[in-house]
Amino acid sequence: MPSLAAFHPVIVHFAIALAVAGVLLRWLWLSGRVGWAGPAAATLLLTSAVVVFAAARSGTDAHGPVERVPGSAQAVSEHEEWGNRAYRAFVVVGLLELLALALRSRGRAKPVLVASALAGLVGLFVLYEAGEHGGELVYSYAGGVGIRSGAPEDVGRLLLAGLYHQAQLDRKAQRPEDAAALIELAARRFQADPGVKLAAAESLLLDRKDAAGAVAAIQRTSVPADDRRLRMRRASLLADAFESQGNKAAALAALEPLSAEFPQNERLKKRIEQLRSGR
Repeated sequence: MPSLAAFHPVIVHFAIALAVAGVLLRWLWLSGRVGWAGPAAATLLLTSAVVVFAAARSGTDAHGPVERVPGSAQAVSEHEEWGNRAYRAFVVVGLLELLALALRSRGRAKPVLVASALAGLVGLFVLYEAGEHGGELVYSYAGGVGIRSGAPEDVGRLLLAGLYHQAQLDRKAQRPEDAAALIELAARRFQADPGVKLAAAESLLLDRKDAAGAVAAIQRTSVPADDRRLRMRRASLLADAFESQGNKAAALAALEPLSAEFPQNERLKKRIEQLRSGR
């Protein structure tokens, strides 16, 4: 059977949606007020049993590279255990639904469907735990982030994000040398990225306290003419660097061309007013 690792995030979301909808519809049918909810619940719950199995299988296929990341093995193991429990729970629900279909002609399906509804609640709890542990694995351990596709550029984006965010934490913790070192590493690894170049110039200004170096770095950095965000960032950063040198005229000159182009930008207007008023 081919590996389903790359499809794990997609399959998981389908599994959760089908299971939740199926269990809710089964309880709605038990209320006796919505007749069509019974067949719909059976269809969704039987389908969810298959999809939850696929989710568990794809998770097993995906866990190898994630588990090898230092410090993540325990989180991977816990997520996998809850995923397998969810699979087993919805297999039970699916079997109960099949049994109810077999007993329908004899008029004995109702107790089995009540059991299915109760088992479905247990299944939803287990599925929630699997999802919660999966979220922890992704967002606290970067499990699968950047490596799901196997594409080098995705791994590169993961590295860049890690360097950037750790630099922000170092800067906040008053460790400017550490922050500067990380941004410099990012600048060496991603030399063609104008956003990284601007981050490096910002680090010169904030971490190295080198306003002149920041001005020179920004002026060497060209950004795409159609990228409004980067153009605004470049101009704003250049203005900050000039202002740090005490050159407010140059700071205004960096911002005013964009002010004419984007007259509705309130942040830009406020920044220019501050420079003109000397505040």
